[in-house]
Amino acid sequence: MLIQFVRKEFIEPVVEFVERKGLGHPDTLSDLLAEYLSVQYSLYTKQKFGAVLHHNFDKVGLLGGSSYVKFGEGHLVNPIRVLLNGRASTRFGDEIIPVKELLIDWSKSFLSKKLPEIDVAKDLEFHYNLSNTSSPGKTDLEVAKSGTRRYWFEPRNLGDVRELKQLVSNDTSLGVGFAPLSKLENFVLEIEHTLSSDDFRKSNPWIGSDIKIMGFKNQGNYYLTMCIPQISKYVKDISEYKNNQLYAENFIRSIAKKYSMQSLELNINTRDNFENGEIYLTAIGSSIESGDEGLVGRGNRINGLITPFRVMSMEGSCGKNPVYHIGKVYYLAANEIAKEIFENFKISNEVCIVSQSGRLLVDPWIVLVTVPQDFNNFSELEKLVKDEVSKVPNLTDGLLKEQFTLC
Repeated sequence: MLIQFVRKEFIEPVVEFVERKGLGHPDTLSDLLAEYLSVQYSLYTKQKFGAVLHHNFDKVGLLGGSSYVKFGEGHLVNPIRVLLNGRASTRFGDEIIPVKELLIDWSKSFLSKKLPEIDVAKDLEFHYNLSNTSSPGKTDLEVAKSGTRRYWFEPRNLGDVRELKQLVSNDTSLGVGFAPLSKLENFVLEIEHTLSSDDFRKSNPWIGSDIKIMGFKNQGNYYLTMCIPQISKYVKDISEYKNNQLYAENFIRSIAKKYSMQSLELNINTRDNFENGEIYLTAIGSSIESGDEGLVGRGNRINGLITPFRVMSMEGSCGKNPVYHIGKVYYLAANEIAKEIFENFKISNEVCIVSQSGRLLVDPWIVLVTVPQDFNNFSELEKLVKDEVSKVPNLTDGLLKEQFTLC
């Protein structure tokens, strides 16, 4: 493992963009569904066979249906199409794993909770596209017959589950993280988390979950453009719609007060046209009901934000195997290490962990840590980094217990 330290000047950004796609955004729903399926499949195979069997659901997608909406009522006309894409082990020894039935049942359970206004019996349409084909490496050479790649997705016994003996990286890829979050980043997260909370939704049943926020900072001035859907059966007329929107605006400004912002320009539902009745009124609170689509990896990064002025990776982490898929475990590890560095040394920092396919998981190819110009305690920092990297395999248990939020 090569550990490299780089110094740079960390200064308060003059200009900054921060975006968040809320819990009901189609991309976020796809991320959350993929991760839920991975956790449920992992727990199922671990309990039944003694190991998390090979899988990846990080290509899951949702395709929008169509809806009927007017004040006081709304319902889906055509179903949401659920694309169950990816790969999974379909048998262990002589036992067939009913993957299709399990994934559909788990998806119904998940979507009924995230979109409580839907009728799972008629508002969901499933397209099953999983395979159990191994990645390159399963050759037909005579010497390869004793290898595990031949039985990658159809292990005969626990002896064919390689990671139980030696935990290695599945890919040459990287994970990145940074700490601490900026004022704007924290503000954007708090807004969406608060508006999507059970307490707020209980008091305001009209608010949908497909909340989207684009934040901009220039000097000490802050600007937000937001989309906040309203659920039609809880909104009786245009006057109530406007009052709900005003309530949301005032509530957001109350959150802003704790951040001591010099100024805040707030825009909500800028596409609304009250004259012709084009407003963000929905049947179930998400644009997935009317033609929009969602795919894993197109939305928030592991810290819940899209931050183009920060170090980022394009990995779609949700749904990946939680044992050894680098796009998940190293991305999560980089974020956790960055947090630890900030907590222990009180410095802004960036962490990048790079793997090599087949290399031991606890022995990354490169770990790059960026620290402030005046930092000098590298011996203690290196000790912390090595210790945290050695704990990477422990992240699996945390993932299966859903201790981390990945989007």
